Amino acid sequence: MAEKKQKPAVKDAKAAKAPKKDKAVAETDATARSPKVAVVNGAGETVREIQLSPVVFGAKPSAHLVYEAVKQYRAGGRSGTHKTKNRANVSGSGKKPWRQKGTGRARVGETRNPLWRHGGTVFGPQPRDYSYSMPRKARAAALRAALSQRVTEGAVKVVEGFDVEQPKTKLLKALLGKLGVVGKAVVVDHQPADYLVLSSRNLPGVRVGADSHLTAYDVMDCQQLVVSQEAIDKLEERLTPQARG
Repeated sequence: MAEKKQKPAVKDAKAAKAPKKDKAVAETDATARSPKVAVVNGAGETVREIQLSPVVFGAKPSAHLVYEAVKQYRAGGRSGTHKTKNRANVSGSGKKPWRQKGTGRARVGETRNPLWRHGGTVFGPQPRDYSYSMPRKARAAALRAALSQRVTEGAVKVVEGFDVEQPKTKLLKALLGKLGVVGKAVVVDHQPADYLVLSSRNLPGVRVGADSHLTAYDVMDCQQLVVSQEAIDKLEERLTPQARG
């Protein structure tokens, strides 16, 4: 048998590996995508500017992922206490109204049957739990997308700290007024003090929470997001994806 001639290997230009980017070029690209925000004090004066993490606050928008996270959060808040009465729960006698045959009327077993007025409901809503789980990485990715979107919109204010030393509403109200926060707002701090939480209870539309409990729903359901610099550092530390070894 004649030996088959082997075709010379042709290198495809598209299949060839693209040259790796220089490390300096990659760092420049990451810095370009990294947003900058001003850090203000309690008087609303700019103290300095900080460079936010491009991975956490410069992520690509993902409307569907944020939607899934908000849907899962709101489903967990449903009480699920709705209930309709079936034929076993409706009040009434179990006696047969008339005999089966000979009356000329339709046969019937009891007055509580679903075909009659005031009878039981068939396949009506019953108490249930609407909550369901969502992958931890998906929730973290949704939170990164939500934070990145709000930073792009200019809805995130970074504060050095919250100087509220007494549980008084007027102190927190004055602080938010100096920061220019109007309307619905979420105040985020790392381990917020009790005075800060108590001062927000009488402010309509203002809620105080810890960075560890921040969700995509909280970020999207407000006009302003007021975050302390310590909380920013903790969010970047928690939401930065870990590289696989």
